[in-house]
Amino acid sequence: MTTSIDISGESVVVRANGLRHRVLRYGREGDRDLLVLPGITSPAVCADFLAVHLAGQGYRVTVPDVRGRGESDRAASGAYRLTDYAADVAGLVDVLGLRVPVVLGHSMGARIAAAYAVLHAPDDHGPLLLVDPPTSGPGRGPYPTSRQAFLDQLRQAQEGTDADGVRAFYPAWPERELEMRARFLATCDETAVVETHEGFETEDFFDYWPRLRGPVVLVRGGDSPVVPDGTAEELRRTRPDIPVLTVPAAGHMVPWDNLPGFLDVVRPHLLSYLEPKE
Repeated sequence: MTTSIDISGESVVVRANGLRHRVLRYGREGDRDLLVLPGITSPAVCADFLAVHLAGQGYRVTVPDVRGRGESDRAASGAYRLTDYAADVAGLVDVLGLRVPVVLGHSMGARIAAAYAVLHAPDDHGPLLLVDPPTSGPGRGPYPTSRQAFLDQLRQAQEGTDADGVRAFYPAWPERELEMRARFLATCDETAVVETHEGFETEDFFDYWPRLRGPVVLVRGGDSPVVPDGTAEELRRTRPDIPVLTVPAAGHMVPWDNLPGFLDVVRPHLLSYLEPKE
């Protein structure tokens, strides 16, 4: 049985930071802007299920195809660094007229959100929700998913896979999200994946973590190898003012693994960022 893959977001194409970017937009104009930044192998369409829920919380949600993914431009080799991604976000915020957006980033997207806030909006960025950012880096352990594992999944998708093939890697996911990944993973450029994975081990999230300002919340999966218990304690110790919250029964792909649990954790923060209705 084929699961529906209807996408409710409006597709918009813009130019920012020298590249063509496709974004999906959800919700009503005039609502608080929320920018969702996906992970290393997640085109915007793969976050559709999450964007729909977040738009229902009173937000105008924007999800980009990050450079090298989906329908956005590919970049030259060497241009998949955190500084490149952060500059893309700054360009998108400007060209789309996002008003001090809340920024929710997952995995790679959480690292990009932190870099954007520090490098481009140190005094006036909106609240940050950082979901399971890779905490590997120089002097730390390797990222728990190997480059070869990413490439194996990418090549499987390029050759043609289905929900059952994806289920071998993500057994707890809903059927629709398995099918979405099966259909759209192949839109991720191999150079983008390889160079971003290298960045997980050469660019340190902890270079940005102490410099974050304003409302920040870090959310991790209770079973995630990317932000394990010891690292969570280090995050709390180095920034005791930033809540580090845990979603139970979730690995690294937190909202995919346990959407109700994820929404339970983030909903109070999302509601607190909304302006009171007159």
